[in-house]
Amino acid sequence: MTTPSITLSSGTVIPQLGLGVWQATNAQTERAVRFALDEAGYRHLDTASTYENEEGVGRGIARSSVPREDIFVTTKLWNSDQGYEPALAAFDASLSRLGLDYVDMYLVHWPLLDRNIRLRTWDALETIAASGRAKAIGVCNFEPHHLQDLVDRGGALPVVDQVELNPHLPQHAIRDFAALHGIAVESWSPLGGTSNSGWGPASKPNTLLNDPVITRIGEQHGKSPAQVLIRWHLQNGLIVIPKSTHDDRIAQNIDVFDFELTDQDLTDIAALENGDRVGLHPDEMNLGAPA
Repeated sequence: MTTPSITLSSGTVIPQLGLGVWQATNAQTERAVRFALDEAGYRHLDTASTYENEEGVGRGIARSSVPREDIFVTTKLWNSDQGYEPALAAFDASLSRLGLDYVDMYLVHWPLLDRNIRLRTWDALETIAASGRAKAIGVCNFEPHHLQDLVDRGGALPVVDQVELNPHLPQHAIRDFAALHGIAVESWSPLGGTSNSGWGPASKPNTLLNDPVITRIGEQHGKSPAQVLIRWHLQNGLIVIPKSTHDDRIAQNIDVFDFELTDQDLTDIAALENGDRVGLHPDEMNLGAPA
């Protein structure tokens, strides 16, 4: 089945499910992207400059048989490149590494603590969007107060806020604010994070994939825990980008359109909320900020 899409406030259409490539090498990424596009049916890829695998994404696209215009590509601006001129230069460098003329979405990767730098960075993204080389612009990890700064500033708002989000951390406040302002929400670490590979003092091993509630629901539907979790994101209207470099898991993660979670399933999953994070809270981290 074709992956459902969401029309963003910019008018850009984004497939609701995509492939994430965080922590993958260029070689792993190239292979995973080619397989995801040609064999598994993905049409949405999510990378970032700080992942250091944009080249692999570009090579995987080039190796695939899928036309560029049928692929939604996202990359992100890292903290050390925030500010107006640095962001413009960093975007050019990302396009060069990807080997592409444009990206479908360009995101600010993190809300730095310096409000002025955040706003100047957003000025740069508006300039990039006006050039047509990014079809849509958005942010990652912005809390409601960060988003409010952009509302107060006037001008374009982010089309997406990509945040850590899963049943343990459903991010109700962000989702409510985003819905009020026409901002779509995209989930990173949608399966609860890779065990022991999180970062920051709040990092915890993944327990969602072994949770008895998720396991039971999966058994009832003949699906894996990962497929149940991905379906939860989809039915909540979220954009979801599970990461894998393994062919079987890449294929399994998109095989989620032949079942639906019941109202009781959704109620049971909602009870798993506990606030656990893989990474730091955005208000507590300023890693890589310009000197």
